[in-house]
Amino acid sequence: MSDAPSTERIPVSVITGFLGSGKTTLLKHLLPQPAMADTAVVINEFGEIGLDHLLVENSSDDTVVLSSGCLCCTIRGDLVDTLRSLFLRRRKGAIPQFKRVVIETTGLADPAPVLHTLMQDPLVSECYRLDGVITTVDAVNGMDQLDKQMESVKQAAVADRLLLTKSDLAPGAKVEALQERLRKLNPAAPIRPIQDGRIDAAELLNAGLYNPETKSLDVRRWLKAEAYSEDHHGHDHHGHAHGHGHDHGQDPHDVNRHDSRIAAFALDWDQPLDWSVFVEWIEMLITGHGENLLRLKGILNVAGEDSPIAIHGVQHLFHPPIALPAWPDSDRHSRIVFITRDIARGTIETSFKSFFAPKAG
Repeated sequence: MSDAPSTERIPVSVITGFLGSGKTTLLKHLLPQPAMADTAVVINEFGEIGLDHLLVENSSDDTVVLSSGCLCCTIRGDLVDTLRSLFLRRRKGAIPQFKRVVIETTGLADPAPVLHTLMQDPLVSECYRLDGVITTVDAVNGMDQLDKQMESVKQAAVADRLLLTKSDLAPGAKVEALQERLRKLNPAAPIRPIQDGRIDAAELLNAGLYNPETKSLDVRRWLKAEAYSEDHHGHDHHGHAHGHGHDHGQDPHDVNRHDSRIAAFALDWDQPLDWSVFVEWIEMLITGHGENLLRLKGILNVAGEDSPIAIHGVQHLFHPPIALPAWPDSDRHSRIVFITRDIARGTIETSFKSFFAPKAG
């Protein structure tokens, strides 16, 4: 278990979304905002975000410093090289002391490899931490893209923030239907209709475990587990796992084949968990279902530990677990939130019970 303070690592926000969904327009309106000062923005190509309207203070081959305090950097080679180079140049004083990073993915990209980079590379994971995933969804074409493109569904399913772009160009009924569809795909992510990319940066940043406003680790805000449960206290008090929320893999009324592959739910457990057994269970899940564990967040009551343990995984990779300073309140049950593809809630719940249910005799 690691109690390394995640607060000291540089937060990274990932902006993803399908082609034409407005990522470029969004960045144009975010970059001049005071909340984005001291931010390094990592993109594939400077020209795509139109820096002409922003005052450029100085530039090098792959880095532009803007008057707003933002630092724009192109991806050279792969993302690992770019993030390592940024951090090393920051430490040497060759570039401004940025305090956060925003990464824009390409329109067709599965966001998982970007998240893997933040977890897998030793230097990157020591220096950076994932703050959140921001997904733009086109209100005009979003329904069609969700129907036809599985990557579009995944981008929406793993988001911490969902931005409904071009909402002024689509009929109201269409916007409402898309919002309802997104809520089913991703119950916990706030959905914010925006026009012309205009939104306060503060609404998108600081979506992670650490809350810079309170200078503390904010478990409830990060986990948002209540969004997956109609009964917010649906766990029983006998150590039985209960899955709550939306399991579209078993919804006979969901006729869309892409959406039906995604399930979003939470598991509760009242009894303290044996850490070695939990690790064994997670490793079993990863071995059997790794690619389809799109995202997993949890707070665990671990036997022998006074404080809770926070876990966060994307597919087959996990951040080092973090020992939190204290429980947020008197409720000490473990809760794990899952976003899965082609894994029914019952499959996860049954395997959990097989590992943790009290043995007879």
